[in-house]
Amino acid sequence: MTKITVKVDGTSYTDEVEPRTLLVHYLREHLGKTGTVVGCDTSNCGACTVHLDGRSVKSCNVLAVQADGREVITIEGLAGPGGQLTPLQEAFRDCHALQCGYCTPGMIMQATDLLAENPQPTEDEVRHGMEGNLCRCTGYHNIVKAILQASGASSSVGTSGGEQS
Repeated sequence: MTKITVKVDGTSYTDEVEPRTLLVHYLREHLGKTGTVVGCDTSNCGACTVHLDGRSVKSCNVLAVQADGREVITIEGLAGPGGQLTPLQEAFRDCHALQCGYCTPGMIMQATDLLAENPQPTEDEVRHGMEGNLCRCTGYHNIVKAILQASGASSSVGTSGGEQS
C-alpha cells in the first residue's frame, strides 16, 4: 500500500492505495465521486475525463499514486454554490447535448478544458478538441452546438460554410 494525499474538488484526502489503483477507481470507490464513470478502461472513450492540475486527463489512464500532491476536479466539483450549473452545463441541457448521459461528464470536463484554452473556438476547433471523447447516442451535433453556445458563439452548426449568425 502507498500513502497518497490528493486534493479533490477542493477537499484534501489522505489514503492508502494499492500502487496499481487507477485514478478513476480511487475517485469512485474511495471518494464516492461516481460522476466520473468507467467507460472502457483503455483511454479510448473519454467518459472518465477529469481535470488534473487544471488540464483534462482520462482518469483510467492515470494511477492514483500519480495524483499524489496534486489537485483533481471532477464533474461534481464544477458546480457552483448550491449546485449551480456552469454555463457549459446549462448549454448541454439547453441544447439537448445528451441522450443516455453516460459520456456527458467526460464531455463536459473535456469541453471545459477546451474552452479554457480557446474561449472562442470555431466549429472545427470544437470537433477537433473533442475527438478523444466518444458518444454512442448523439451524433455529436448538439454537443458541438452546446460548446459553441457556452463560448458565446451563435453558430449554425452543421450548415454549409459554418457561417455564424
